[in-house]
Amino acid sequence: MSGPLQGIRVLEMVGIGPAPFCGMMLADMGAEVIRVDRPADKRAGLDGKPRAQDSLRFDVTARGKRTVAIDLKSAEGVQQVLALVEQVDVLIEGFRPGVMERLGLGPEVCLRRNAKLVYGRMTGWGQHGPLAHAAGHDINYISISGMLGAMGRAEEAPVPPLNLVGDYGGGAMMLAFGVACALVEARNSGAGQVIDAAMTDGAALLGSMLYGMQAQGVWSAQRGTNLLDGSAHFYDTYECADGKYIAIGSIEPQFYAALLERLELTDPDFSRQMDKEQWPRLKRRLAALFTTRTRAQWTELMEGTDICFAPVLDMEEAPYHPHNIARNTFIEVDGVTQPAPAPRFSRTAPEVRHAPGRPEERVDDVLEGWLSGSR
Repeated sequence: MSGPLQGIRVLEMVGIGPAPFCGMMLADMGAEVIRVDRPADKRAGLDGKPRAQDSLRFDVTARGKRTVAIDLKSAEGVQQVLALVEQVDVLIEGFRPGVMERLGLGPEVCLRRNAKLVYGRMTGWGQHGPLAHAAGHDINYISISGMLGAMGRAEEAPVPPLNLVGDYGGGAMMLAFGVACALVEARNSGAGQVIDAAMTDGAALLGSMLYGMQAQGVWSAQRGTNLLDGSAHFYDTYECADGKYIAIGSIEPQFYAALLERLELTDPDFSRQMDKEQWPRLKRRLAALFTTRTRAQWTELMEGTDICFAPVLDMEEAPYHPHNIARNTFIEVDGVTQPAPAPRFSRTAPEVRHAPGRPEERVDDVLEGWLSGSR
């Protein structure tokens, strides 16, 4: 076992979305994560159907964790969870506000059992507010943060950025950061606390720089007219002759100059880099130019230079890019290719200890191991 969180015990209440991803990050960093799942006959996937045992190995966010099956609607099950709570450092849950309280596992109950417990709560809208009890998904949470409205082309609908900004960036990663902060504070104070991680809050926080630029008057509320939203000819993706794409990010003057030099663009119009009125016309000219060669040809010409260039790879291609191979950015666990733990540490290197979907363990066996003093 390795990683900077070695010796930390985490209890994860199984759910979907960002809470399991947060648990995966903690497990990757060396924490011992125990998932509390429903009994086998009560489990279902996203489609509402029972989950096949073989499909569990594709649940990458469950990697490195152990699982116990507990019926949370029974008094015995609640007592089993509380027995685990007494032995862990962290509990994370992703239910709607009030669910854990109704189960008899709310923060007050758990903190009475374990005063040093870090109790992490992950929701979309937060634990309070007019929308706190409403259903929602990533696309809804990033909508009220202002972030979704900033993504997309001018005169076109906003483009959902998969579930990366709300669920994972503004949700799971904020909760993981909160857990790490609370663990450090608990070492000093001897007291645990509750973390209210809301995806709406986290997504808004991710936009801090943009809100600053807006206040400065250098970022427009009009989607598709700004420096980083794809409207600038020097910061966008372009289709190549083979239908594949490349990404250009030549913002700084020296990088932009490198782009013009490599493309042999001497037209004076291109010297007016920050003239927004020129952007649409210059973009059309670059778009026409990039269709004259394949993605591989443009990559050979520009990759590794100060142009700020990269080929746009799909998820089948990304693991085989030479840079990703050199850094072991992707690993294979039980035949499933997936991203490796990040970030890197010089001394306490994180690792994936085992694949997801391991056979369930008995609560008594977990407790016996913990009570024997092994961390």
